Amino acid sequence: VEQQVMDSVEALKKRDIQASHRIFKADLKINAKRYALEEKVMVAIATQQPMAHDLRLLASILEVSGELERMGDYAKGIATINIRIGDESLLKPLIDIPLMARKGIDMLHRALTAFIDEDAQAAKMIPAEDDEVDQLYQQVYRELMMFVIQDARNIERANWLLWAAHNLERLADRVTNICERTLFVITGEIKEIDSSDDEQKGF
Repeated sequence: VEQQVMDSVEALKKRDIQASHRIFKADLKINAKRYALEEKVMVAIATQQPMAHDLRLLASILEVSGELERMGDYAKGIATINIRIGDESLLKPLIDIPLMARKGIDMLHRALTAFIDEDAQAAKMIPAEDDEVDQLYQQVYRELMMFVIQDARNIERANWLLWAAHNLERLADRVTNICERTLFVITGEIKEIDSSDDEQKGF
């Protein structure tokens, strides 16, 4: 999933349509891995009758696999955007969108490590970094709106890039869900981890 997201943004940046087609097709592998993982978890629950920590872990694996599958969909979505743009040039050079991707993937990688290691401290700290991704998203939004204000004919091209940025913003949000599941495995309590920016976003 990490590689798919980074490749999708790089393909968009370079306008590599063939790479985007490969990313689109590769999403099927992510889906297959999710279904295979779910089957293994269900078999383990049925045959091993896990209790307490082990049951929480297996249930959380189901949740995390679902989050990763949706992140894979975000990468496929960015690939689709690149394909649909076709021969048109990008409205602006990509600067903040690649930064969003790198930050989001860094958060994801550390969140998955925290999940595997059952590192409660890391799981509590990582979600606060979502604010950085949100700020980059707002910067992308403001810049694109300026292009639209200057010329209404830019609306469609601005919308493509805004949707790509939105996918990356949502990816970072889903990292928080993984962190919440990590804490559930460790503590047995399901609690939302609030981002300081959530109120500003209207969530």
